[in-house]
Amino acid sequence: MKTYFITGGAGFIGSSLAEELIKRDNQVIVIDNFCDFYNPKIKENNIKELLKNEKFKIYRNDIRDREAIKKIFDENKIDIVVHLAAMAGVRPSIENPILYQEVNCMGTQNILEEMKMHNITNLVMASSSSVYGNCREIPFREDMIVDFAISPYAATKKANEVMTHVYHKLYNMNVIMLRFFTVYGPKQRPDLAINKFTRLMMNDEEIPMFGNGLTSRDYTYIDDIVDGIIKSCFYTLNNQNVYEILNLGNSEPVTLKEMIETISEVLGVNPIIKELPMQPGDVDRTFADITKAKRIINYDPKTSFKQGITNFVNWYKSNKELYN
Repeated sequence: MKTYFITGGAGFIGSSLAEELIKRDNQVIVIDNFCDFYNPKIKENNIKELLKNEKFKIYRNDIRDREAIKKIFDENKIDIVVHLAAMAGVRPSIENPILYQEVNCMGTQNILEEMKMHNITNLVMASSSSVYGNCREIPFREDMIVDFAISPYAATKKANEVMTHVYHKLYNMNVIMLRFFTVYGPKQRPDLAINKFTRLMMNDEEIPMFGNGLTSRDYTYIDDIVDGIIKSCFYTLNNQNVYEILNLGNSEPVTLKEMIETISEVLGVNPIIKELPMQPGDVDRTFADITKAKRIINYDPKTSFKQGITNFVNWYKSNKELYN
């Protein structure tokens, strides 16, 4: 049994990861600030079953609070940190870049410093496909130059990749940075397109379609992401001198139009589409080359987009009161 410290552990990905780790007989410690970026009741719902498990412990604090972070490390013997906490979203980061810098960069620095002070050397951390910006070459490979971010959110994620490398070199930390590609599935955040479009279609409301519908995303199902995170944790725990950046995607991009059509087909409704201009900071496409992740951690996404949407819709119908 290992003890995992998950930051942002009441969120979509974090709570899904915590559930799977506890199923595998691990101890899980979580920090989450339950901020009002979206309805905090959604996060409360994410962890309501976990709270009944003696292997689960939660701290309701902010990663910007250095003393709170220190207390967690002082009170627990942690084997590995999975750092998922961040202010998310491209468009909101353009509206409030200072907040994104404070949470995503200074908050991460607090985690790294306490890891250093407590001699904890294993870290798996969320980066983002946003770091690729509008790279013309596809699919996106981890060795591409990603110095041309087009949103503050993407810039903070790239900055974290650089800073964790510093701690790897100076303090012998084993680090895997995971570039997530548009994660979806049960418990997905309400501001993300699949959740939002499902809600709007079920309520017979207009769907905002930004651009011509031909932009595409490499949608990746939550179970495949959780599997990739856990495999990354195993790799860092069982190897030395690790610093890797890995894409976790499905490697099968889906256009915006195809996404809308798939949701409408699963729901059995006709979408009402409102065409709008492209938004600042949005990229044209994402497309993960997952060759490296397959080679290093045996990453193997298995969920088709149609099946993933079906799973999400079935879950959403039982939980829609949280989102309405």
